[in-house]
Amino acid sequence: MRLTLAPLTNFDIGLVAAVLVSFAAYRARALDGSGALAAFFVGTATFGGLDLAGAAILLAFFLSSVALSRVGRAVKRERLRDIGKTGARDAAQVIANGGVAAVCAVLVLRGDTRYAAAFAGAFAAATADTWGTEIGALVGATPRSILTWRPVAIGLSGGVTLAGTLAEFAGALFIGAIAFHFDLPFWPIVAGGVTGALVDSVLGASLQSLRWCPQCRRPCELEPHVCGANTTQLRGLSWIGNDAVNLAATACGAAVAFALAR
Repeated sequence: MRLTLAPLTNFDIGLVAAVLVSFAAYRARALDGSGALAAFFVGTATFGGLDLAGAAILLAFFLSSVALSRVGRAVKRERLRDIGKTGARDAAQVIANGGVAAVCAVLVLRGDTRYAAAFAGAFAAATADTWGTEIGALVGATPRSILTWRPVAIGLSGGVTLAGTLAEFAGALFIGAIAFHFDLPFWPIVAGGVTGALVDSVLGASLQSLRWCPQCRRPCELEPHVCGANTTQLRGLSWIGNDAVNLAATACGAAVAFALAR
C-alpha cells in the first residue's frame, strides 16, 4: 500500500509558525508562559483564516510593540512601576489585545471579507493604544484625564498627552498601511484603530477600576499594589481592569472597521 500525505492547510502552517513565534517571544521575555500559550492559539487562528495578510498584521502589532517597549525601558520602568504596566505579557493581556482579532480571522472563512477588515481594525486599535502608552510614558509629559482634563499620573488609564495621541494615530495608520498592501480597506481600518483607542481612554477614565494605595499614598490599578499593601476603591467598577478595557477597545475597532468596509 502506498501512503500519500494530505496537503498542508493554512491552519497546519499557522500552528507551526505560531509555535516558533510564541517560543521566541517567551525566550525574549516578551511573553510569560501563559502569554505564549495564548499567543499560540491567536497565531494559529490568524494564519488559518487570513494566511499571509493576517500574519503580517499580527507580526506588525507584536514586533512594533516589543520594539517600542525596549526603547527607554529603564525610564519607563521607573515611571510605571507603581502602576504595574511593566514586564512580560500574560495570557489575559494577549487575549485582550488579540482575542477579538482571532475570532474575526476565523469568521473570514464564512466568506464575508468584512471580517478581514474587522480583524485589522481590532489590531489597529491595539496598536494605537500600545504605541500611545509606550511613547507617552517615554516622553513624560503630564497626562490629563480625557474626561475632566485634570492632571493624572503617568501610565494611569484615561490619561492623554499630545505625544501619546499622535502616537495612537501613527499606530492606526501603520496597521492600515500594511492591511492596504494586502488589498484591505485603508480608511475603515484606520478609523477602527483611532476609535478603539479613544474608547480605551474614555473607559479608562470612567468605568475602569482606579484604586488608592495608603502605603505609597498614590492612585494605582492593582490589588494589592506592587508594594504589597491592600488598596481601596476610588472610582469605576472593581471587576473592570485594564485587560477588560483593552478587549472592549479592540472589539470597538473591529466593529467600526466592519461597519465601514465594503
